[in-house]
Amino acid sequence: MKVLAIDTSTVIAAVAVMDDEKLLGEYSINNKKTHSQKLMGMINEIMKNLDLKPADIDVFAASIGPGSFTGLRIGVTTAKAMAYAANKPVVGVPTLDALAYNIVTSKFVICPILDARNNQVFTALYEVKDGKLERTTEYMGIPVSELVQIIRQNDKKVIFTGDAVDLHKEYFMSELGENCEFAPLGSRLQRGASVAELAIMMAKEGKLTSSFELVPFYLRKSQAEREMEKKLCGKGEN
Repeated sequence: MKVLAIDTSTVIAAVAVMDDEKLLGEYSINNKKTHSQKLMGMINEIMKNLDLKPADIDVFAASIGPGSFTGLRIGVTTAKAMAYAANKPVVGVPTLDALAYNIVTSKFVICPILDARNNQVFTALYEVKDGKLERTTEYMGIPVSELVQIIRQNDKKVIFTGDAVDLHKEYFMSELGENCEFAPLGSRLQRGASVAELAIMMAKEGKLTSSFELVPFYLRKSQAEREMEKKLCGKGEN
């Protein structure tokens, strides 16, 4: 089973092609160019270098969020379009699941954190049980202070990964001390390979969908939507 996986949930653009348990190729770019400028070029390049055509791909996969609203739309739309053109199924992989999968370990609770601005993060907690990664909380968009309280209640050592590590590392160290660790730099950002491997697992479990049904998982409304609701509520009060 060949899978082409895309992750554009943050500033990282990641693409990977995996054939069951073999990683055939993986590209990642972390710079200021927009995903609309670089994503298709990356896909074309990796497919060309692997001598593959869209028809050779069995399943198309995309990281569905949470994350950047614009980035998610670009990645999901690209996967949907390619799947539709090739008449193949798609798999939507939660971004936090893929991030946690970067550092599967039985030693710590795994806590991926994505920057949600205003001292908030998108997050969830995971543990490895019987050799499998299991999410032990809901997907959350919460202040980092609230996350610390949840971790304290869990009373287990935690390893953090994700793009919000640099923003909140010192805070976590001051609040959690020796009960926190941080993933190496190469494991903190989105990887197409993690999305691809989870997609293969999900596909084998029958968790496939059509190109028409795949949608982003935003977790919460955009800032623009929240601001509009505030304005409307203010008008209603007046």
